[in-house]
Amino acid sequence: MTENPQISTVLEYIEAREHELGEQAGHLRSRIEELTAHLGELDAESENLRITRKTLLAIPAPAPAEETPRPDVPDHPAYQQILTALTDSGRPMRARDLCEALDLPILPKNTEGIRSKLKRLVTRGILTEPEPGLFTQPHT
Repeated sequence: MTENPQISTVLEYIEAREHELGEQAGHLRSRIEELTAHLGELDAESENLRITRKTLLAIPAPAPAEETPRPDVPDHPAYQQILTALTDSGRPMRARDLCEALDLPILPKNTEGIRSKLKRLVTRGILTEPEPGLFTQPHT
């Protein structure tokens, strides 16, 4: 070292400052390594999302489901009246209930006539019979 006290003081300051800057640089290099690793993770995730988007866009749209043909309702107006009464009630009904809904007298010939029409509608798949004598429209 030099014998000049002023130069010694400046050299000590320079040495201290170099040491301080070295520590700061080391801290920043460490931080740069952390940020570089984090940046790599973000880039990888971004690339995965890009590939996922591209894959999803390449999937063809599913073909529309074919509509099942609706069964034909018999031409007689009584069948339309029965279906309308069932729709209006919104609940399963028995032949006797339908006679009342259609303002028919509750007579065996009327209830049996309605019941046979209901059974015909069940056979054609227009109505269902969830329990014996109880008729309703199928759930779609």
